[in-house]
Amino acid sequence: MLAETLAALAPRPDGCYLDGTFGRGGHSRALLERLGPAGRLIALDRDPQAVASGRTLNDPRLSITQARFSTLAQVLDQFGVARLDGVLLDLGVSSPQLDDATRGFSFRAEGPLDMRMDPGSGQSVRQWLGQATEQQIAEVLTDYGEERFAVPIAKAIAASLRRDGEQALQTTTELAGLVAAILRGRRGATVPGRDPSTRAFQALRIFINQELDELASGLAAACERLAPAGRLAVISFHSLEDRIVKRFVAQASGRDAPRDPITGAVLAHERTLRPLGRWLAGAQEVAINPRARSAVLRAAEKL
Repeated sequence: MLAETLAALAPRPDGCYLDGTFGRGGHSRALLERLGPAGRLIALDRDPQAVASGRTLNDPRLSITQARFSTLAQVLDQFGVARLDGVLLDLGVSSPQLDDATRGFSFRAEGPLDMRMDPGSGQSVRQWLGQATEQQIAEVLTDYGEERFAVPIAKAIAASLRRDGEQALQTTTELAGLVAAILRGRRGATVPGRDPSTRAFQALRIFINQELDELASGLAAACERLAPAGRLAVISFHSLEDRIVKRFVAQASGRDAPRDPITGAVLAHERTLRPLGRWLAGAQEVAINPRARSAVLRAAEKL
């Protein structure tokens, strides 16, 4: 959604912008093309491979560092930036992460059951499963994957770990096969054209990387640092992410402001954002890039 994102951000040649998810730099490169000599771009990514890729760009206007959304304020202080004219967050897992089997994000190719966006920090999915209870696994599958059959999947995972110990579920294909076996034949358990393990992998990835907490922290920090008339643009890929963004913008714009229980009048509320709209990926883009089919872009302007 490059064209829609740039239109939403409306970058000024002399502006200062932040790309909170550098990936392999597609959005950042497009922003740099629209910035003049006085413009500046700060880029973040949790993935060290993405940061290494960004550091190959020889552009004095670009500053890039490995960081989470939740540390946005500290990063800006580090670079001496007080206010931003625009913030972009392109959420979820990136194509390079999915395409590299060694990262453990994809159920289509065998790799270690890892899924960490920063492989040098925190527990891998396999490590967490090894010490989680059956109930905890079921709760993660339900809360982060909206998996209807979370309980039988969790039971099967726990049984496999009890039976085979350290040798159990070492790879992505082992977990995908276990989930598929549980869901096979259950009415309504699968969606045509979608791998049956999609929800389970999504849930474990979101949980292990604390993606929803990071998003909430990043939105608040971005809104705080935006200059008046600065733009916020967020691309999400599933309902949990989009719901957080939608509610954040609604609350900051006053649409969800508290009301008097008797009169219904809006109570005192400081409006900080003006919603700019919501966009979906077009048919032409989806045909070229099927991974864009669930993308939703929301944008808002700082008041």
